[in-house]
Amino acid sequence: MTRSLRRDLYAACAAALLVTAAVLVGRHIQDTRHTLYVHWPPLLAEWDPHLGPGTPAAVLLAAAAVAYGPPLAARLPWRALLAAAWATATAWICSLALVDGWHRGIAGRLTTREEYLRVIDRFHDAPATLRDFTHHIVKGTPAPWPAHVAGHPPASTLTFVLLDRIGLRGGGWAGMWCVLVGATACVAVLVAVRALADETLARRAAPFLALTPAAVWLGTSADAYFAAVAAWALALLALAVTKRSPARAAASGLLLGLTCYLSYGLTLVALPAVAVLLLGRDGIRARPALPPALLAGLAVVPLAFTLAGFNWWTAYHLLVTRYYQGVGGTRPYGYWVWANLACAALITGPATAAGLRRTAGTLTRTDGTLTWRASTPAAPRTSAAPVRLALLVCAALLALLIADLSGLSKAETERIWLPFAVWLLPACAYLTRPRAWLTAQAVLALLLNHLLLTGW
Repeated sequence: MTRSLRRDLYAACAAALLVTAAVLVGRHIQDTRHTLYVHWPPLLAEWDPHLGPGTPAAVLLAAAAVAYGPPLAARLPWRALLAAAWATATAWICSLALVDGWHRGIAGRLTTREEYLRVIDRFHDAPATLRDFTHHIVKGTPAPWPAHVAGHPPASTLTFVLLDRIGLRGGGWAGMWCVLVGATACVAVLVAVRALADETLARRAAPFLALTPAAVWLGTSADAYFAAVAAWALALLALAVTKRSPARAAASGLLLGLTCYLSYGLTLVALPAVAVLLLGRDGIRARPALPPALLAGLAVVPLAFTLAGFNWWTAYHLLVTRYYQGVGGTRPYGYWVWANLACAALITGPATAAGLRRTAGTLTRTDGTLTWRASTPAAPRTSAAPVRLALLVCAALLALLIADLSGLSKAETERIWLPFAVWLLPACAYLTRPRAWLTAQAVLALLLNHLLLTGW
């Protein structure tokens, strides 16, 4: 065993120890003080070993992805690889969700847990509702919004209102919207990695993005949809600065603006966006029209909601009040500030822990030479590519850490941090022995979904 591989295993073991500590300490706090408001800390879940209709498909898909994923990722034409990654991610998310059955796994999530579909009738006059939206955020106001509707800007709820208006009504359609759109996040990340680093690293990351343990939550939460919108905003920005395309810059700005009106916390996507701009600064210098196009696109969604009568800043400050009115004001910061990181370790898996170790080594030049080789003439090996990928991953990690320190992400980060977690997974491109690490990722996801009844 090489020294580098031993260090990878140490990093994975450290992540496992962090999770173990979070479970044991969390159980003690919850049993004695009852202040965590989760039954299987650090996850919002309950211990419930079970099988379901999705079990055979999930096991077979995991075995096939481990056996054939790495070689196919290296050999498929690029566009075929993107299609295969999306198809695999969709099948993986669906099979894991269906372990809990159709209603519990997909159709009932956005009605029983996230409540978006419960308030559709209140948007019969959408402009009037937007003007009045902030008057119902804080508890104690007339007809306060349910927790998740109050906790997000109205673009999140309006998405499901629009689905209802075009005839795609009910939890089944809403759930599948989140699955199908959320699965495209892996494609967006691959596009960005190829544009900013190189194609070989993107190909090496592809199986890990498609077979991520985060799929346990990507199939059961609107945050999967949010993650995809944020990912495509960054992917289009990466294409804009590398292809010198003002049209792509405008489209990226449009999605960045929408991202901020889907979730308040996703304003932190600005950090990886800045990293993309820095990595593509040569393209910006060569095409001065890019920044104006980006800003023009960025202004569209905020301007539209402001003209409709919704004030983002007012709503955000009211949300903070609402947050501390609920369990957020009771959950202990001293536990969650590190237990949230255990949640991140679970949704990204042991391979990502090892990959992040190599990411740090790449930036500090202590990890030696990488053993990957370019697989296509269009993807030559360059010494800068691993460093460029490392900077992108670190920007996402920094956004996640700021969200953690803010105190507004206490618990349930297994879904809340999905938009940041998908950008940590490309760190797995640095790993040797991809089949072994993919096996660890798949086993973790299968165990989580079959031993726990997750809340999301």
